[in-house]
Amino acid sequence: MKATDFDERFDAGEDISAEVDWAKARRLNVEAKRVTVDFPSWGIDELDRQAQKLGVTRQALIRMWIAERLAG
Repeated sequence: MKATDFDERFDAGEDISAEVDWAKARRLNVEAKRVTVDFPSWGIDELDRQAQKLGVTRQALIRMWIAERLAG
């Protein structure tokens, strides 16, 4: 199947799952890279308060905030 046909079927809402080789499927640019950042203790305390308020971990909060900021 040509890519254009695949795209048209997908855009039309058809089930194209049979056309996909899921064993070879991958997501681009999602590999994790470790970054170390030092924060003052008051900043960590505030991050923890905000994270608890939202019911997420500190790391999840930082990821959300950075993603929002980068999205503009």
